[in-house]
Amino acid sequence: MKHSQLFIDSLIHPKKLAAYRLLPIGKVIQYTFLLITVVTVFSFGRFTAGMSVDTFDMDSLNGITEYIEGIKWLLYPVTFIMLFVFTTMLIFAQIALYALAGLFILKIMKRRGEYRHIWRTTTFAMTWAILISMLSDYLPINSTIISVFSLLLTMTLLIVALTKYPKQPISK
Repeated sequence: MKHSQLFIDSLIHPKKLAAYRLLPIGKVIQYTFLLITVVTVFSFGRFTAGMSVDTFDMDSLNGITEYIEGIKWLLYPVTFIMLFVFTTMLIFAQIALYALAGLFILKIMKRRGEYRHIWRTTTFAMTWAILISMLSDYLPINSTIISVFSLLLTMTLLIVALTKYPKQPISK
């Protein structure tokens, strides 16, 4: 299955997310790193647009301005790598926590599934939240409200997907 199809289904077909729990973990990790790369490139673009020598225009900072000009070739690659590493840690931690919450919800719903299945489903359920968070600086809404909305949206999509998991057999 192509990553573009996974992306489209993550955005407009939440019921298909449950079926993606059976995808190989390699495909899911590839999708996750593609999302991380998109977020990192977007954040790096915002950094480079906002980082200019004009920011350090004060007379008392002439030495710092010259220093930044001298190491600018090194500043950008290091910044990109650091952004990528921190974004990776943040997104993987979010997926793990949402999946843990999903595991508890799955048990309450009396559905069959393992943490690894829920982790895969959560990865796709987070697509909207990642995109909204990425674009949140351009929205006239408080970042706390965006974060709460993203959390609720991810949990809603995860719950919709969990309803499609098979039911537990009735014990006698």
